[in-house]
Amino acid sequence: MDGSRPASGTYDVQAMLHGLDRVLAEKDGPSAVPYLDDALAEARALGDEGAALTILNEIMGLHRSLGSHERSLQAADDALALVSRLGADGTDAHATTLINAATARRAAGDLDAARDTYAKALAISHRTMPPGDRRLAALHNNLSMLHSEAGDPSAAHDELVKALAIIEQASVDPGRDIDVAGTLTNLSLVCHDLGRTDEAEAYARRSLAIFKAGGHDDEPHLAAALAGLAEVCFRTGRHADAVDLYRRALAIIDVHYGAQSDQHAVTAENLAEAEKAAAAEPGPRLERDDTPTEALPAPARTAPAMSGLALARAYWEEHGRPMLDRYPEHRGRIAAGLVGHGSECYGFDDELSRDHDFGPGFCLWLNEADHAAIGRQLQADYEALPDTFLGHGPRVTTTRARGEGRRTGVFEIADFFQGLTGLPSAPPADQPHLWVTLDEATLAAATNGEVFADPYGAFSSVRGGFLRMPDDARLARIGQRLGMIAQAGQYNVPRMLARGDGEAAWLAVSEFVKAAASLVFLLNRPTAVGYLPYYKWQSAALRELAKRPVSRLPGVYSQLADAQRLASAACFGGAGFGEGGAGAGPAQRGLQAAIDDVCTQVVTELRLQRLSTSESTFLEAHRDEVRARIGDPWLRAL
Repeated sequence: MDGSRPASGTYDVQAMLHGLDRVLAEKDGPSAVPYLDDALAEARALGDEGAALTILNEIMGLHRSLGSHERSLQAADDALALVSRLGADGTDAHATTLINAATARRAAGDLDAARDTYAKALAISHRTMPPGDRRLAALHNNLSMLHSEAGDPSAAHDELVKALAIIEQASVDPGRDIDVAGTLTNLSLVCHDLGRTDEAEAYARRSLAIFKAGGHDDEPHLAAALAGLAEVCFRTGRHADAVDLYRRALAIIDVHYGAQSDQHAVTAENLAEAEKAAAAEPGPRLERDDTPTEALPAPARTAPAMSGLALARAYWEEHGRPMLDRYPEHRGRIAAGLVGHGSECYGFDDELSRDHDFGPGFCLWLNEADHAAIGRQLQADYEALPDTFLGHGPRVTTTRARGEGRRTGVFEIADFFQGLTGLPSAPPADQPHLWVTLDEATLAAATNGEVFADPYGAFSSVRGGFLRMPDDARLARIGQRLGMIAQAGQYNVPRMLARGDGEAAWLAVSEFVKAAASLVFLLNRPTAVGYLPYYKWQSAALRELAKRPVSRLPGVYSQLADAQRLASAACFGGAGFGEGGAGAGPAQRGLQAAIDDVCTQVVTELRLQRLSTSESTFLEAHRDEVRARIGDPWLRAL
């Protein structure tokens, strides 16, 4: 980091921030990770804790945006601890750090912790910040997102109204202020959820007018405003106008995020639906203006080719959420979503998998008392909902997905998790040995899918418990996987091939691949990426994980794919792979190279995570080092 250390010996924060801006201007977020890590290390080496606090706040935001929630949460914990060490509790810096930490926790899905942290930030902010401070507006904006994710759009709307008032008061020119425009866009989206279409359109148009008046042609957030107005047009039957607006939003997204981004996929899906509707019913067009085209997409809507999770969410919004109006005393404690068995819960469903256990449906989760009071009637109301939706249905269920094994409907929370895992809740942290009874596929089924609404937080709390595997239990599993990779892949594959025992070599390759795939997820940590699902979806899950920004061991997937592809020829011989029977020629050498490459990547990662100091390429040596870091003696002896 040349130029970041002035002669005074203190760390030059401004130079660091300018450098960070240059990195981010190249639209390469992952490249900013080592930049900030180096900055933090240098600030700490200089003993400049004030600079370290600034950098930790930047790290929080960066990893949150990249979806690396574990590192974002760790930076949040480190930053708050540093605030206390500096004696800055109750100060402006403390409030700012609390806001960032709460946002990190919200993005990671820990809504209860986020709610508590926002409350602390709000209490301090009102004491330390002037009434028109934009940070107060940002706080209310974030509280709004928290309420939206908890399924309370009315509360989300109220927070945004407060944010808008603060920003407009603080702005020297609200009619050109991009922060005002962004808040108006958020209000438009919340009004969609509340069914207030006229207000949604008014807010969207005000937002677009600000982008236009302010000359904010280069701002990616313009796409959200365009997509928000497109949503209004679609819902009110102006399909041709929706098509025009979605196309303009998509052009901006491709410039700023690329055609491979999630934003592109969501907006392209909405555009396709609007184009289909426009072709069938070309309604009257709006007068086109020259609003600049750039921004983010609106939330995905339903479409005939939609995924099971998208179908479930749309069905919930259309029929489930209104149904809960019949239960005014209980609706604030009812969670909704789709979690559990089935490819749709993993997001891996396709046309082939939709011939069974697929169709309109969602889950409603209640605590024990509420389930006893209204569970039977709520299930009856659920069963009375339309059995077809958006061209899908009725839901096709196999025998094992009926009765106690049903995958949708009304559930008592403890019973739901008991059915999936055999336990009503995750084992307590002080009994990590109980985690050994839970295999990863079971934990994946208990923590996959999506929670559409959970205003009370009871379901998310239990679900989150299964994600928070104690570190001793995680390390014990890592040690086991290292042992299997060494035994099956490094030791037995070449020995069995040398013996000409292709069947045994084939089985050894299989054990190596399973252990390595599991290890990748464990080293990425379940709290950040979940668990490896059962065998049918392991390759798909590993492939998706490899695509994520700042994923650990992203190169392992391709090597495991090569190992499986080459195993048949290496173990049983084949045309084009050399003479001499099983294992001879290029196939055997390619298989061994893939195994060696995986092990080399694992050794590097273990050393980076400080789980091992060994330089051995044989993973059994690293297993011993990992074991030494386990505190629980019973787990250490496994």
